[in-house]
Amino acid sequence: MTVTFSVQPLRGVRILSLALNLPGPAALLRCAAMGAQCTKLEPPPPLGQPTADPMGHYSPVAYAALHDGVGVLHAHLKTSEGQAVLHAALANADVLLTSFRPSALDKLGLGWEALHARYPQLSLVRIVGATGQRAEEPGHDLTYQAEAGLLQGLQMPPTLLADMAGSLAASEAVLQAQLACAQDGQGVCLDVGLAESAQWMALPATWGLMHADSDTGGAHAGYQMYPCADGRVAMAALEPHFAARLCEAAGLPPQGDAATLRTASTHAAIAQFVAPQTRAQLQVLAHDKDIPLYTLP
Repeated sequence: MTVTFSVQPLRGVRILSLALNLPGPAALLRCAAMGAQCTKLEPPPPLGQPTADPMGHYSPVAYAALHDGVGVLHAHLKTSEGQAVLHAALANADVLLTSFRPSALDKLGLGWEALHARYPQLSLVRIVGATGQRAEEPGHDLTYQAEAGLLQGLQMPPTLLADMAGSLAASEAVLQAQLACAQDGQGVCLDVGLAESAQWMALPATWGLMHADSDTGGAHAGYQMYPCADGRVAMAALEPHFAARLCEAAGLPPQGDAATLRTASTHAAIAQFVAPQTRAQLQVLAHDKDIPLYTLP
């Protein structure tokens, strides 16, 4: 998937990233798509390896996609030579993006007070596991999803939701930083917590929207997963006009009362209507009747 934006709100903004793995590079990719000039500084790759970023080892495909249009520099930040490379890049940057713990940034001379004193117009966006007093705690996407209540049983999650939500929050933080700096010319420091990002994604469940007695949790017969002849269908006829079209197609009377759509008999009738149909037939139905649905193997 190529990230593209019709407007370029970060055109001309120079971003330097020290963030490895997924959230930082994903945020940087989105910033590049918004017009930013993006550079990532990595440690020199180990002998015989293409990169020091762990992503490059466990998924070279993902690493390549995440760094499309991003310049990459190499330097050991704990050496004087590496510090020289770092500060030469910082002198020409508008935003620094990091994913180190605050204590690690302090050791590198990149704590906010020291950084702001040296580069007052530079903003710092720090991706951390959790914000505030928890910023030093170790964690990963899996633990943040678990904390947010997004995991079921012993199954692994279908995607790295906390990391990707964090990348969205980090790219938003870059935009916030630029807007703030435009007001008084001073850089700002913003923290993005992966734990908080996962909790944001979990809010619909927290509000009860995924409970079995909720319309979006399966109580509504038009908003449900059904088996079909050669797979499954995600039926999303939630709004009254969509539900009415589905009921008409299924040979049911118009459902003026939303409560009727929650009855076991309506669920059974729609399931019976869907069951013998193929995915191709259901896709034709979606097109002809303007019903939101998506078929799956």
